[in-house]
Amino acid sequence: MTAAERYQIWCAKATEDADLVTELKEMSGNDAEIAERFSTDLVFGTGGLRGVIGAGTSLMNIYTVRRATQGLADYILQSKPQGAAVAIAYDSRIKSELFSKEAAAVLAGNGIHAYIYPELMPTPMLSYAVRALGAQGGINVTASHNPSKYNGYKVYGADGCQLTDAAAGAVFRCIEKVDLFADVKRVDFEQGIAQNLISLIGEDVQESYLDAVQKQSVHQDVCKKAGLKVIYTPLNGAGNKPVRAIMKRVGVEHVAVVPEQEKPDGRFPTCPYPNPEIRQVFECGLKMAQQDEPDLLLATDPDSDRVGIAARDGDDYRLFTGNEVGAMLLNYILSQRAALGTLPKNPIAVKTIVTTPIIYAIAKKYGCEVVDVLTGFKYIGEKIGELEKTGEEDRYVLGFEESYGYLAGSYVRDKDAVFASMMICEMAAFYKLQGKSLVDVINDIYREFGYYINSVSNFECSGLAGMQKMQEIMNALRTDAPAEIGGVAVESVADYYLSEKTTLSTGAKTKIDLPKSNVLSYMMAGGANVVVRPSGTEPKIKVYVAASGKTKDAAETLSKSLLAAVTKLMGF
Repeated sequence: MTAAERYQIWCAKATEDADLVTELKEMSGNDAEIAERFSTDLVFGTGGLRGVIGAGTSLMNIYTVRRATQGLADYILQSKPQGAAVAIAYDSRIKSELFSKEAAAVLAGNGIHAYIYPELMPTPMLSYAVRALGAQGGINVTASHNPSKYNGYKVYGADGCQLTDAAAGAVFRCIEKVDLFADVKRVDFEQGIAQNLISLIGEDVQESYLDAVQKQSVHQDVCKKAGLKVIYTPLNGAGNKPVRAIMKRVGVEHVAVVPEQEKPDGRFPTCPYPNPEIRQVFECGLKMAQQDEPDLLLATDPDSDRVGIAARDGDDYRLFTGNEVGAMLLNYILSQRAALGTLPKNPIAVKTIVTTPIIYAIAKKYGCEVVDVLTGFKYIGEKIGELEKTGEEDRYVLGFEESYGYLAGSYVRDKDAVFASMMICEMAAFYKLQGKSLVDVINDIYREFGYYINSVSNFECSGLAGMQKMQEIMNALRTDAPAEIGGVAVESVADYYLSEKTTLSTGAKTKIDLPKSNVLSYMMAGGANVVVRPSGTEPKIKVYVAASGKTKDAAETLSKSLLAAVTKLMGF
């Protein structure tokens, strides 16, 4: 079927959302726009759906959400034809509540009980609800930190973890068979409530989640003792109530919330790109800091699974990278649990392959094993699940990824900014009582273990040709491995799609025992590392550069040289 034919069908049948009706009328006669919107389907990948909100088969709207949910229902019913349930959460994004209710209506129409939160909730609370309610899966309507024009649809398994590659592939095959107008079964949302096919998730689940978060505290009394002062911004997202609730529980009494960014607002008017990795999201908080003079600023992203921080540095405030916060948290947890005698025998920390290598040095000091997994927190969650199955979950002390995601404890299977906000405050309070700021702490770590620079660069590959361009770049790198990058010799190449690591000097190959993924990692002389991978959720290629040196200047010079060289290598 051509894009034009699809468009005509939508004009006739997509009449339930007035916004879509208006868009369809406005694009009449615009063949290029019709082709862009209707030539392909919005792809269900390992991260679920993510796309621009609007009319078309390649965009996020009630019809693509219904189709995906019908496919998910068909998948679940294959293994549990009776008594199945799915938990649903959503954030503050445009149409998030609508999309979540549409998903619930389709599940109910298929005889699957839908549990839905009564208001927006953080991603980790969805992961928690799946297991707490004994559900067979979960749906989280969010596009994380993307600009406001995006929304998304993440799917979770019965373990509370985002779907693994195999399960996501199976769901995708079910979705492919669904005609979004003819094959979707649904009931009216209010009718589903009345018939007990849809239930609201109660406060008991929310409170038990907060109980589980609080149990991860190491020194439960330090926040109150230190009189920690915090400025917090939920970036108009889902973190406002849960983050403030956990801080109140652990004794952070001085919390000022950025007023312009407090209430849910999917337009994100003060920060069009609501990503705690960038300085812009802190601008409003930093202005407040001139008067309030807090010890710490916290910013959680719209679905509150990631958190960024800034800490007092003299008369100014320093923003920390996700790698730096992860290194400080691991060092704090290992050192303090060792001091208290609560560190388990043979502890395990889990990180992704693109996360800072300083972790190896910190972990070695405390006899902690480091497990590397593929990029994506679901692989950390999967590892926690494996430890739980063997009765070893107590060995797990921390999992984190460079993109500001952290988790201790096995109560959820996804990164958790509610936990991370609590633990960062506790860590800051602990060191404040010693007369140290977090700037002092990270500098101490660098002095002990060496200076590390970890940077991430994104290369956009937009439009219909974007996916093809990304594939061409990866194929070229895969077939013609560089012998050097930026004048630094490449010692080995790890190809996670072929599941093999090649030592260039000898040609020797060793097996990589991880799921297949379209990722290339170049290990270089002196411990430098470059990783190249297409994003799983956005039309871009991501490049991760890790460089170390005895000084900050030496590490930064090497990092810039490597990034410039790999940019040229990819043809950008």
